[in-house]
Amino acid sequence: MTEKTQPKSGSEIFVPLNMLKKSPRNVRKVEHTAAEVEGLAASIAANGMLQNLVVEPERDGEGRETGHYFVTIGEGRRLAQLLRAKRRQIKKTDLIRCVLDTEHDAHEISLAENVIRSSMHPADEFEAFAVLHTEKGMAADDIAARFGVSPAVVRQRLKLAAVSPALMAVYREGGMSLEQVMAFTLTDDHARQQEVWQGLGWDKGADAIRRALTEGQVDADDRRVRFVGAEAYVQAGGIITRDLFDDENGGYFADPALLDRLVLAKLEQEARAIRAEGWAWVMVTPEYDFRATSAMRRVYPSEPELSAKAQRRLEKLEAEYRELETVADNEEMTEAMQARVDQLEAEMEALKGQPVYAPADIAAGGAFVSLGYDGGVRVERGFIRKEDEAPAAQRREAEPEAAAKDGGVSTALPDRLVAQLTAQRTAALREAVAQRPDIAFIAVVHAFVASTFYFGNRVSCLDMTVRTVYLSGHAAGIDESPQGRACSDRQAELAKALPGDVQTLWDALLGFTQEQLMRLLAHCAALTVDAVVRPGSGSSQPLKHAEAMAQAVSLDMTVHWQPTATNYLGQVTKAVIVEAVREGVSEEAAAQLGDLKKPAMAEAAERLLADKGWLPTVLRLPQRRAAEALAA
Repeated sequence: MTEKTQPKSGSEIFVPLNMLKKSPRNVRKVEHTAAEVEGLAASIAANGMLQNLVVEPERDGEGRETGHYFVTIGEGRRLAQLLRAKRRQIKKTDLIRCVLDTEHDAHEISLAENVIRSSMHPADEFEAFAVLHTEKGMAADDIAARFGVSPAVVRQRLKLAAVSPALMAVYREGGMSLEQVMAFTLTDDHARQQEVWQGLGWDKGADAIRRALTEGQVDADDRRVRFVGAEAYVQAGGIITRDLFDDENGGYFADPALLDRLVLAKLEQEARAIRAEGWAWVMVTPEYDFRATSAMRRVYPSEPELSAKAQRRLEKLEAEYRELETVADNEEMTEAMQARVDQLEAEMEALKGQPVYAPADIAAGGAFVSLGYDGGVRVERGFIRKEDEAPAAQRREAEPEAAAKDGGVSTALPDRLVAQLTAQRTAALREAVAQRPDIAFIAVVHAFVASTFYFGNRVSCLDMTVRTVYLSGHAAGIDESPQGRACSDRQAELAKALPGDVQTLWDALLGFTQEQLMRLLAHCAALTVDAVVRPGSGSSQPLKHAEAMAQAVSLDMTVHWQPTATNYLGQVTKAVIVEAVREGVSEEAAAQLGDLKKPAMAEAAERLLADKGWLPTVLRLPQRRAAEALAA
């Protein structure tokens, strides 16, 4: 086109697509995203170009027109048309309707076009999508294709459009956020949506809305759900409330009772393989029963015996492994070194083989199959019930008589004389032990270990009572807590070094290192710690000692505990909840709780106190209580 034939500014012209260029004076420097261009292309294909491009002619260095045009307004639409040409939906030479503008400053009108605009309210967008679906009969896939979005996005928009009109009016007026509207899509019941909104009190956040709408349902993160699986639950007739705005699309399981039945049924299936190992009994329980095991002796597997050749190979691998560990302590490990370490670990494990239980232990013992804290199967083997140990106990009772015949204490002497003589021996033994602190220490460890690991077998001559204090009767789920798991794992690890028969325990301990003995004593002593405050407790001296011990080990309960609606806030009065928030957060936060009902108040306080380090007085160390008293 020449100067002579150039239309006037404001005229409508048609320019071939391949003659249009991006204007260097376009104020938008950030490129359009692929999704934006895709959406424009789909819209143009479905509805045509609803807005003309605004262009100006390109000129060379001498001011002559080149025949190309710069797109001042509508760069996104130009890119969308190029995408359509690339897909062979149109030709590159197809004419594009444009408006010529040589009168206004290109930079300024580009800025005006991008700044002076009023976006459509999201609620209007949702309802417009719903009209296409309900009145025009378009499926979600068809709508998605026409607007260049995914079907999932369309389904989300349709779900949002189905929220109560009364709540959408609140959203339009700015009284509700989009996230809150999204939370209400968990149900299509408008009455329920409005009931929840009116009953939430001051905390109307999206999380509070979701909790209220899914009360009594089970979250997809629950270990029972992970164990059973959504597919099995649905096949059994269970209903899942899906959250279309959850990236993982987990949802909420509406039938907890069905879920519990499926857990038990699947555990029973898992137990078949354990029964096939030959155990005398296998007990299936949804929760691992620590109290049931407390009266049983536990045996552990031993490493299989290796051939001389396998032992030599293992020692060689272990030596190389130690060398690499030494290198890693002094310099950064390379990928090749790390790969070799992994290979060595795999080879050593393969050589050692799986630990095995003695056939006699399997024949007399049993196992527990339960649901683990991580949503997997938890199998605990090697428990011997007291009634199954009767033959062994009878043998042990017969041993003193046999010992007497072999030169032990003579039963032919009068009882009074035997007591007199053995009293003399006891006095001498006490003095000898007092001169040997190392043996005294082993004797104490022996008494503790015999009681803790061999469930009350009295084999020590020390008159000591060692009793493991079980806490599950005071705090449900404590055995599955991180501290409870750490304790049970440590007991299993320590037991591997102990003999199977308590009668040989003393000789075994004589060969232990000081570090091994200290670890055993610390573990056994820890299990006897009882700092539980019970109704009508007697002397306060043990509790004072517990506080002193907590101070000595620098116990920080904020690392192990924080208040939740379940473990504390739901079990105290509303006044106590408010005071906790006042102490842990602020006076303002506490004031906001006043109008809430007890369950909602407990949940709100849980969120407010999260990671604040607040503790109830009973969990605070004495020095902290004293400091707070002085500050008050």
